[in-house]
Amino acid sequence: MKILNLKLEDNILFTKVERLISSRNLRPKKKEGFLKIISVFSFLGIMLGVAILIIVMSVMNGFKNELTNKILGLNPHIVIQPNGFNIDENYISKIKNNFNDISISKTYSGEGVIINNEQAKGIIFKGVNNEEKKIKEFLEENIVSGDVKKFKRNSVFIGSELAFNLNLYEGDKINLMSSAFVATPLGNLPKQESFSIAGIFNTGFIEFDQNIIFLTTEDALSIFDKNTKDQNLEIYLKDPLEANLYKKKFEKFNQNYFIYTWADLNQSFFSALKVERNVMFIILTLIIIVAAFNIISGLTILIKNKTKEIAILKTLGLNNTSIKKSFFLTGFTIGFFATISGIILGTIFALNIEKIRIFLSTVFKLEIFPSDIYFLEELPSEINLYSIFIIFILSILVSAIASYIPARHISKMKTFRALKYE
Repeated sequence: MKILNLKLEDNILFTKVERLISSRNLRPKKKEGFLKIISVFSFLGIMLGVAILIIVMSVMNGFKNELTNKILGLNPHIVIQPNGFNIDENYISKIKNNFNDISISKTYSGEGVIINNEQAKGIIFKGVNNEEKKIKEFLEENIVSGDVKKFKRNSVFIGSELAFNLNLYEGDKINLMSSAFVATPLGNLPKQESFSIAGIFNTGFIEFDQNIIFLTTEDALSIFDKNTKDQNLEIYLKDPLEANLYKKKFEKFNQNYFIYTWADLNQSFFSALKVERNVMFIILTLIIIVAAFNIISGLTILIKNKTKEIAILKTLGLNNTSIKKSFFLTGFTIGFFATISGIILGTIFALNIEKIRIFLSTVFKLEIFPSDIYFLEELPSEINLYSIFIIFILSILVSAIASYIPARHISKMKTFRALKYE
């Protein structure tokens, strides 16, 4: 029975003796207080490194996803422009017949100026079909005042930021000036028309709320002196992430039109965000690596101080492998529990990041995450389990390497000298 127990004990990763030696190493004596300090700093360094990495990755994931949702909610997934050719009804019918799960709307957009009393601001006029389901849903979800039913000819919907900046309210009259010119006895003058405000919307995306005005397609064509053949086709998909796939299929129907997706419009932005995220991951990983050096120095000092004990263990029959495994386990235990603690701390912090931001802003009178710069009213955070798993594996791997480096030198120690004069 004893032989069976020994065989079973030899087959496990760490034997009872190795675990016992490791646990004793983790509780240094009073005269080894310096080792305790190094162990504490190793633990705190790895824990904070993992926590900060999770917090930053969660905020960047949240920022990317929040902006993506805003962009997808405010813009069409695919836009087809005439590009000098008339978009005929056969082309539209072909799209509708081949793809039943999409929504198509005719629109026209252009740049112009809104004039109110002595104030003026350059904005984008977006002409939309006021009967389109997607447009109605968008306005109903984001409306703060007014009535969607009043959105008809000679009326507009404006963003809340624009309304605030120009001191506008529902029912007010405004003048819109386009880049089109009309001939007058005084020469060519920019075309200008008067509209009433049917409602005010607020998307939470400040850049959008202060630079967009919705008007009917008929009004947009009129103020820009265009006709129906100049309209664009805006397409909404069930899955916006498949926009590029649909784009290639639409191009096969007619290559004369200019087709672009929401991803094409924001490609440089998302590429920059991806690069920034990867760089931040690399930089913050260095915190964990630096903290792991404390494990190396701590174990190195511990092994030097334990030379006599190691010699005695060898004399008693414990081989080099078992001794190395016991000291490796010492460092690895610090790294493992520090990683787990860091994940818990980082997750809790990431889940409450907005509350913490408000608290710090109130206490220290600081404007953290200003909405006019980042286009979002709240600090976003989204915990990604895959990212946490990668961080966990990375931290464990770094801790394992840091623990193995000093432990492997034990076999090179001349332990017989330690007992020579005992």
